[in-house]
Formats: sequence, C-alpha cells, structure tokens
Amino acid sequence: MTKQKMPPAALWTKNFTIITAGTVVSVLGSAVAGFALGLLVLDYTGSTFLYALYMVMYNLPKIAAPTLAGPFIDKFSRKKTIYTLDFISAALYGGFAWLIVSGHFQYFYLISGCLLLGTIDSVYQVTYDSFYPMLVSEGNYTKAYSIQSTLESLAMFIIPVSAFLYHTIGIAPLFLLNMASFLIAALLETQIRIEEAYVKREDEFFGFAQYKKTFLEGIGYLKRERGLFAVTIYFMISFASSGAFSTIVLPYFRLNFNDGDYVYLFTMGWMVAGRLLGGAVHYRLRYPTDKKYVIALSVYIITSIIDGVVLYLPLRLMMVLCFTEGFLGVTSYNIRVSATQSYVPDERKGRFNGIFQMATTIGLLSGEFFSGVFTLIFPERAVLTGFMALSALGAIVIMGGNKKEVEKVYNRQA
Repeated sequence: MTKQKMPPAALWTKNFTIITAGTVVSVLGSAVAGFALGLLVLDYTGSTFLYALYMVMYNLPKIAAPTLAGPFIDKFSRKKTIYTLDFISAALYGGFAWLIVSGHFQYFYLISGCLLLGTIDSVYQVTYDSFYPMLVSEGNYTKAYSIQSTLESLAMFIIPVSAFLYHTIGIAPLFLLNMASFLIAALLETQIRIEEAYVKREDEFFGFAQYKKTFLEGIGYLKRERGLFAVTIYFMISFASSGAFSTIVLPYFRLNFNDGDYVYLFTMGWMVAGRLLGGAVHYRLRYPTDKKYVIALSVYIITSIIDGVVLYLPLRLMMVLCFTEGFLGVTSYNIRVSATQSYVPDERKGRFNGIFQMATTIGLLSGEFFSGVFTLIFPERAVLTGFMALSALGAIVIMGGNKKEVEKVYNRQA
C-alpha cells in the first residue's frame, strides 16, 4: 500500500479566529488611546520631565514583571489569565474616562494607573505570547505570525487618527473606546476552548517553594538550550540598538528638516508599508527549512547596516531603505518567533517568554539611555552608527558563533 500524504491542518480554526479577532479589537483600541494618552500628559503638565516620568512609570514594570510572572503562567490557565487582565484593563480605562468627565483627573492618578497598566501589559504580553502558539495548528506558525505582524503594523497607521480624534472629540471618548475594545476582546477570549495540560491540579499547593523551584527550572532550561540562550542575548543587544534608533532619529529629523515631524512620519511610514507587504508575502511563502537560519542571520546584519547609514543618505534613498528594512524585518521576525515558539514546550513557554521580554526590555531602555548620553559628546549619526555596528557584530559573534545550536532552533518546519 502506498502511504497517503495527510492534508495540512487548517489555520483558521475556531480558537485561532477568536484570538485573532480579539487581537484586532484590542490592538486598534490601544493604538488610538495610547498615543492620545501621551498627548494628554503633555497638554496637562506642559512638562517634558513629567512626560518622561509617565513613560518610565509605564515601562518600569516590564523589567521584572515578565520574569516573575513566568512560573505562574506555566502553572495556571493562560486563557483565564488573558481574559481576566483584559477585563481589568477595561475597568481601568473606564476609570480614566470617569476621572476626565467628572473633573477629578489628576497627574497622580494617571501615574498610578500607568504603573498598574504597565504591569498588566507586561504580564499579558508574556501570557499571550505563550498562549497564542497553542491555538495555531501544526505547520501554520509562519502564517499565523505573519498575520500577527501585519496587525501590529496596521496599528501604527492608527496613530495619526488618534491625534486627530484627540483634538476633535477629546480624550474621554477615546478612553471609552479602549474600554469597549478590551471588554469585547475579553468576552471573545472566554469562548476559546482548549485543554491546558500544564495547569496544576486544584489540590496541588503552589507556594513560594514551588514557585522558586519552577523559576529555577526555567533558568536551568535556558542555560541548557544554548541556541535559545544565544537568541536571547543577541536580541538584548539588538533591542539596545533599536532603543538608540528611536531616541536619535526623530530629533535628527526635527533639527535637520523643515516640518521635521511630518517628514519623519512619512519616511518611517515606508518602513511600516514594507512590513505590511512582507506580512502579506509571508502568509503565502514558505522558506526552505534548512535555510531559515542563514536567511535570518543575513537579515540581522543587513538591517543593522541600513540603520547605521540611513541618516547619511538623501531623503528618497532613506525611504527606499526604510521600505526594504520593513520587508526584511518581518522576514526575520517570522522566522525567529515561529521557530522559538514551536521549539519551546508549552509547559516552559511562560518562563522563556518572560526571561526574553525582560532581557529585551533591559536592552531597549539601556539603548535609549546611553544613546542619549553619548549624543552629548558625539554627533547623533555617529552614535547611531556605533550602536548598529554593535548590533551587526553581535549577530556575527553570538548568532554566528553558535551556528549549530541556533540552527537547531531556527531550521524547523513551523
């Protein structure tokens, strides 16, 4: 008898459709309210320092919360966690709207709320990253993450809409919109049906000793998996370079171009367009399994070079390179995320994603801070070039130096 080839599993199952619909609603709602919230802080305080403090308070929990939450995520229901956090976020944004409408709004309430929102968002992201791949049928990881990256790129196009709505209808309706988006997402997520085999038994006690054991098991797992460890260390360096890019590029445009804000948005918009096209292509395209590591490593080096030289080039060439980087960036993102999330067992995903997010957050904040310090001494473009040279060197030394181990992670049929 000849062995028949089984047809590929369907991507758009009920669970995947639900999580995608919930993601669309919450991502777009957050994009509208998130940018407007920053404008509110600037208008309310008139202080760059208080605006920076607001940003710090929101991002500060992202350093420790993901790693501390990892053991819990690997022992408790991820489904219940994500919809519970969405319900809480809906309540918080509803509270913000009430404070605005009632006239009781104060900066202290905003800072306290942002600290709580930052904690919720960081825990939610790790939980979502660990739960999402469980809802993707085997062999469809690349398609699924191309959809996710496309949705994240679409959210960037909402930012100008957010600014327009903020100046026309005010912040309170936007808070209510975000409250509704989180509420809808939470209600959708309650309809997901999946068995979570890693969840502890009801009669199993999970105290500090069990938490410590679970936490250390996660650290030990990452140490044993040299490929995952190399990926984590490299991306901490890569995110430091991304932090430098985000810190330097907007001020450079404002100082060197008339209407620099708009020139910046239009130029960086080409990067978003490249990501959108890349996401659409990767939904249809399958890379050769044995070439994924080589492709990803090449993209890491090429995009570092592009970011290192882009500010030295004429504006039109900048746009071309931004579009190219956006397209390539989706390529490496899809390869990395689909590979790591299919490689890490379900019962360890929370701890791995928590450690990875902590490492990349530390890298991002370090890049933002030190690039700002270095611009006090060196020209902005030279500082950015230095950070991107470090990123390219990190790809060659860390990812290239651990070729065999990283290939085991990346060269997978996802």
